[in-house]
Amino acid sequence: MRRTYVFVLVLFLLGALMANETKSVATQTPDVEAAVCGSCREPFMFWLWHILAGSPSQQRLAHIENVERLRFTTRDGIELGGYKLTARNAKGYLLVAQGNAMLADHLVADLPFFRDLGVDVYLFDYRGYGLSRGKSRLAAIVADYEELVAYLNNKEYAQRLLYGISMGGVILLNAVGHSQAYTRLVVDSSPSRISNLGCPERYDPVRHLPEASSRIMIISGDRDRVVTPRQMSELLTVARTRGARVLQDHDFAHPYQDASVETHRRRLSEVAAFLLPEPEHTSSPVHHGR
Repeated sequence: MRRTYVFVLVLFLLGALMANETKSVATQTPDVEAAVCGSCREPFMFWLWHILAGSPSQQRLAHIENVERLRFTTRDGIELGGYKLTARNAKGYLLVAQGNAMLADHLVADLPFFRDLGVDVYLFDYRGYGLSRGKSRLAAIVADYEELVAYLNNKEYAQRLLYGISMGGVILLNAVGHSQAYTRLVVDSSPSRISNLGCPERYDPVRHLPEASSRIMIISGDRDRVVTPRQMSELLTVARTRGARVLQDHDFAHPYQDASVETHRRRLSEVAAFLLPEPEHTSSPVHHGR
């Protein structure tokens, strides 16, 4: 009789443990840092881009006024590091997302131009890059920018402006392209699709253009050898049919690879003129670096 009681008790305990384990698995939060573009390919590509991006350098910030170091903690507890350039009486914010082999401080020298037009400028190292912790994975970075946009929107800025450079355009379109979370978005030199790199089709930028895209500007350069006009052609075609502003410039190369300072300045002026379409915002920016 006692053996029977012990046996039943063991079965009960095993059943309870199995039920709890099943419930735990069922309710477990998906791993946001899981690779979606191939379990080997995606980590390898980000590893390579990290090498090309290099390490943060305070010297790049040495002569820039009113730069504030930022920290942002994501829902999964990862700390992202970045910077804010504060404008006087800011009428809005500009969140910049850089290329895949760049750090945030690579861009800081150019951003006083936008700050001086009356917007607070924010930029962060991607997860796993530079000042930011975590593993660099596409799905995680997209989720980070959904959170960053929501965080900035809670500050109740009148203008909600976004500028995505190369991979940054891929990230921002995926994060908020179809939403009403932004006032205007510039996508500069981003491919139409990344599914040809092994990523799921749901991450293809062209799939994230809203039906009414007048709030979006797409930039392509005829001299771009990183993301060629051919790689952008579908995105440009769909953008035109949906009312986006499309700028194809004969002199533009990939961002930060333009042949002259003057061409780079003109590029930034085009971005500013779309994001802040007022006459005084079309003057040439002062080039501060790279």
